[in-house]
Amino acid sequence: MVDIKIQDFSSKITKIFSANGLSSYLSAEKVEQFYKLTVRMLEENEKYNLTAITDVDKIILNHYADCVMMATRLKKGATVIDVGCGAGFPSLPLAMVRPDLKITAMDSTAKRVNYVVETAEMLGLTNLSAVVMRAEDGGKNPEYREKYDYATARAVAEMRVLTELTLPFVKVGGQLVAMKGKNAEFELSSAKRAIATLGGRNTVCENITLKGEGETLTHPLIVIDKKEKTPVTYPRVFAQISKKPL
Repeated sequence: MVDIKIQDFSSKITKIFSANGLSSYLSAEKVEQFYKLTVRMLEENEKYNLTAITDVDKIILNHYADCVMMATRLKKGATVIDVGCGAGFPSLPLAMVRPDLKITAMDSTAKRVNYVVETAEMLGLTNLSAVVMRAEDGGKNPEYREKYDYATARAVAEMRVLTELTLPFVKVGGQLVAMKGKNAEFELSSAKRAIATLGGRNTVCENITLKGEGETLTHPLIVIDKKEKTPVTYPRVFAQISKKPL
């Protein structure tokens, strides 16, 4: 049983969101949703490997504030696919603070997708659906291919591989928004050919900085515009993608 006092949690999330200019995304209802999400995630984490972060302050900063920062970048009423959704980041926080979005969470692992579906139901989120599917299969499927304004990905794969797994989902005129780690600039320089081949242009890499209780979190965010349709030959099967990246 996870013992977190809602009053303490409310104080922590209010301070961290305020410090990062995210107060407009919080309300009493949203605080309660984030609290319920935290309790459920930590309880389920004892059964599944959902997150390595178990400190509440770090959860709020690394998982919630970080994902909600993305909400400021998405146009109203957009369709979003979270590729390799894992424990539901960024899809669950985005669905909570942006009810106007229509979000699809996709992962190849059934237990993760089941967790996301059950959690969304518990939180009363009607704008989030989830599907068990490999990204390379989904990118070929007419139901998902080039149907989304945005594809998001968080800690999924290096950029040459990630681009092939995600850009096929994005409409022409949409964007890939990738939350990356410290090697982002190097990965991006290696992925120029892949990005161009798959229809991407105007790549931007910027550092996102978030202030927590006594700590600062900084990581790169890569945004790629989809300017042309992805050739029908992509995505390839994963063995080809991983062994011979574009």
